Amino acid sequence: MKSYARALSIAGSDSGGGAGIQADLKTFAALGCYGMSVITALTAQNTVGVLGIHEVPPEFVACQMDAVLGDIGADAVKIGMLGSAGVIRAVADRLRAHALTRIVLDPVMVAKSGDRLLEAEAVDALRSELLPLAELLTPNLPEAAVLLGMPSVGAREMAESAERLLGLGPRSVLLKGGHTRGDESNDVLVWRAGEAGVQTRWFRQERIETANTHGTGCTLSSAIAAYRARGVDLPDSVEAAKHYISGAIRAGAAYTLGAGHGPVHHFFEAWKP
Repeated sequence: MKSYARALSIAGSDSGGGAGIQADLKTFAALGCYGMSVITALTAQNTVGVLGIHEVPPEFVACQMDAVLGDIGADAVKIGMLGSAGVIRAVADRLRAHALTRIVLDPVMVAKSGDRLLEAEAVDALRSELLPLAELLTPNLPEAAVLLGMPSVGAREMAESAERLLGLGPRSVLLKGGHTRGDESNDVLVWRAGEAGVQTRWFRQERIETANTHGTGCTLSSAIAAYRARGVDLPDSVEAAKHYISGAIRAGAAYTLGAGHGPVHHFFEAWKP
């Protein structure tokens, strides 16, 4: 009998299909994983904005996790939108109970449209409860600034800021530079490598000009989780996921969907003309 590579997404639902649980499950499927979901919130959302958010009670989030992990299990977990301190504490408690270690934490705080997706008072719970459990933290520059209590983080401070985030507890940090200006959109990965100390690796990418960037952060973090579920080591998982998201953005740029920020093309390698 064969075994699936099992990847679990703990995140919010995007009714528009471009981000959140929907993007994660598409990514898992595209990259050869059996995808599962724990829904933390329902959003009424499209390419233009978020019209409403309905939070799932923390007790039911925990129930979903126990149902999936107690039967099927997971080789890797991606965490996205959580919404409140209560949900954050419930997720952290169940992750510890099920002894999960391959955890990719995308600290979703603001939607592409600018709508706030994480309550301000929940940031402290995120720092104290989930960052120490994460194998990899994947913030963008505004999210890094919030987590570090800084007004902003710029391109020049990326490596230093990533190391500061490492000091908050995660075993590695991928700081994403998509909010920088210029012809390149570069990310930096820092991780602890035992006696070798903190290691740094840059991922340099020519910027792809397109408005279809809805769900890029969700897709990148879930792609990393998919490769981790398949047993690829962390730096190589990040490199492979970067290659995948670049291809998905480039292919998605050719499409028109909605009036705002359209999605990336998750199945660009499978949908052949």
